Amino acid sequence: MTVLSSAHDPLPWPQWAYVPGETGDADADSKTLARAKALVPSAFRGYVPARHPALRCGLALNDRGYFWESQEVLEAVWAAAPQRGRERILLRACIYVANANLRLRIQRPHSASRLFGEALEELRDLNGRRGKAAGDGFAESFPTEALVALLQAKLGRPLLSKADWVALGAISRS
Repeated sequence: MTVLSSAHDPLPWPQWAYVPGETGDADADSKTLARAKALVPSAFRGYVPARHPALRCGLALNDRGYFWESQEVLEAVWAAAPQRGRERILLRACIYVANANLRLRIQRPHSASRLFGEALEELRDLNGRRGKAAGDGFAESFPTEALVALLQAKLGRPLLSKADWVALGAISRS
């Protein structure tokens, strides 16, 4: 089994990707998700470190097609992020992207477009808020402009398909 690496202990990938309405009676692999969520502190101080293992796990889950699981882990990180912080806005955008990816998987392209649009609005809000540089903070190190460009390109298409999902970790700085 492939594993996610963390600073503490290797995390296994979920045994299956949970897709509401498609995975039958099988719920999400809650044991694996609990291990990832347990890495999240009750509150981050000042900012969310870009290399925090739960954050990296949430992004990696999205990029491996575990969209529902990605949302769950990223929401736990978001809940611990500083109130009114830049990371909170960026995390919300990433959660929208993972949710949009899930909508594409279940062939709901209009819902996915709406969620990509909401992610884009969050990113525009983020770009309008300048904060003090946190060095290794998630909002300072993430290639926001590249994600904005990618989402604009997706939203410019007449109809999205399953192949239009967005891998957050594959976005590079321009």
